[in-house]
Amino acid sequence: MNDATLEFVKALVRRPSITPDDQGCQELIAERLQAIGFQIERLRFGAVDNLWARRGDKSPLLVFAGHTDVVTPGESSAWKFDPFTPTIDNGLLYGRGAADMKASLAAFVTAVEAFVARQPHHLGSVALLITSDEEGPAVDGTVKVIEALQHRNEHIDFCVVGEPTSSDRTGDTIKNGRRGSLSGTAAVYGIQGHVAYPHLAANPIHKVAPVIQALTETIWDTGNDLFPPTSFQITNLHSDSGAVNVIPGKLEMEFNFRFSSDVTPAQLMALLQSTFDKHELQYDIKWNLSGLPYLTPEGQLIDVVKQAVREQLGIEPRLSTDGGTSDGRFIAPTGAQVVELGPTNETIHKVNECLAVQDPDRLSRVYLSIMEKLLL
Repeated sequence: MNDATLEFVKALVRRPSITPDDQGCQELIAERLQAIGFQIERLRFGAVDNLWARRGDKSPLLVFAGHTDVVTPGESSAWKFDPFTPTIDNGLLYGRGAADMKASLAAFVTAVEAFVARQPHHLGSVALLITSDEEGPAVDGTVKVIEALQHRNEHIDFCVVGEPTSSDRTGDTIKNGRRGSLSGTAAVYGIQGHVAYPHLAANPIHKVAPVIQALTETIWDTGNDLFPPTSFQITNLHSDSGAVNVIPGKLEMEFNFRFSSDVTPAQLMALLQSTFDKHELQYDIKWNLSGLPYLTPEGQLIDVVKQAVREQLGIEPRLSTDGGTSDGRFIAPTGAQVVELGPTNETIHKVNECLAVQDPDRLSRVYLSIMEKLLL
């Protein structure tokens, strides 16, 4: 095992880069890339740091995309080790962001270092697109960089996103698409009153209860050969009258659809609102569409990635479109072939996030093989 990638993961984990604070992670990456001939651009939008680093000016352009930001670790006391002190224990590297996705970032860097050392006059171009705004609102990150690239006619041909896609072993799952994401915040109105006089009030909590049951029992679609079925989840319910003997006058409900290509956002909005109307709720809804479904059909990039995984890791990867969204949703609409390939995702966003110490090197070897197959 080559420990260079693992050591770089540790260096990145030491920096508490909670969204959107990059904490200098991108500078660590930029210094190493600049040393091997990459042109470095630092693109800051709002409070978000973005890095665009490119080597070469010809096509095809292969991009490795990822993010330096991590979610909050929560209570550090709940961790086996300090979440920002990378610690190896029983063959696992612990630390917030180790799997999501600083292992992939480190593997990107050591892979391109090895590639340039072997092939200093490679064909085409290779680039890294790194943001500090993937785990947060994702409005000043990759989407803004893509807009800037399109404005100056820089076209991405192939993109590998380093999200943690694997289930049991690193490399066992390649994401070649993702479902869309549609969120909403519903304000449901009642009439505030004294709990002893319910006939003079209207409790929005009671009114919304059968609606919740109806929504959770709804089959929005059955999915298809490419996407799993649309799912609906309520993520937050809040109503506070300020006193135990007061019926509240308002309830807020936050929810999310992860939807397949069988339905449109407009259809989902209409179906949900018809359920509200059927139960005669008084309500307002604010909607947020954060991404449409995207799919990269089997072709050159998928063939290359599969072959690289087989050769370097000795396993046969499967294609999948399940799970959450990623910044691939901003890159795929440009016409690029996009896949996601990274370490196992069992512990991401959890207390004691970790990954096998061999995984960063394994990823680096796969990413190197992808470059050799596409740019030679």
